Amino acid sequence: MDDIVIRAKDLTKVYHMGEVEVQALCGVSLEVKRGEVVAIMGPSGSGKSTLMSILGCLDRPTSGEYILDGETVAGLTDDQLASIRNRKIGFVFQSFNLLQRVYALVNVELPLGYANRPDEGRGRAAEALREVGLENRMKHRPAELSGGEQQRVAVARALVNEPAILLADEPTGNLDSRVGQEIMDLLLKLNHDSNTTLVIISHDPRIASQAQRIISIRDGLVERNTQ
Repeated sequence: MDDIVIRAKDLTKVYHMGEVEVQALCGVSLEVKRGEVVAIMGPSGSGKSTLMSILGCLDRPTSGEYILDGETVAGLTDDQLASIRNRKIGFVFQSFNLLQRVYALVNVELPLGYANRPDEGRGRAAEALREVGLENRMKHRPAELSGGEQQRVAVARALVNEPAILLADEPTGNLDSRVGQEIMDLLLKLNHDSNTTLVIISHDPRIASQAQRIISIRDGLVERNTQ
């Protein structure tokens, strides 16, 4: 098995806004090893959100090569992108993105259905919630949970398919510093216990400093790549 789970080479992304051409990425190259914890930082407009979308198979680069866990991604159709996304990537978003009308357990089950693994449903979802310390909150709806508990549900949902990579986009952004650190501690524990590759998009240097490596993005290019 290849030790490199993310391999990106010369990624560019150009957006057209009327007659205006905006180059969001200008040739980004990076690698992430299996089991590594990497933070991607950059100011607003730096290109880090665009890079996150490409790494998460939510968008395609204009040019360049992207290989995710051994599969070449650039040039795939929308359906193929959806397939690789469901099989290879777990997402944790700043705003939790939970369905408000259903229990935590049902929220966590959803990715198994998208990945054609419905038979594993309830049992695997319950196991994922236990992993994040919510074994007593499985039948609570999001409105009945604190912000930190909702983010734990989101982490469980991201992990339920046993993805090659966990992509966390500002995972502590809507939480106070104490609860945010609890979520960060949880993510690092999951990385340690299961060797899950963790890529964190963050503007918070306190969060980024806990990664093994920081990749700084500015003006669509990698500015620094530091241990």
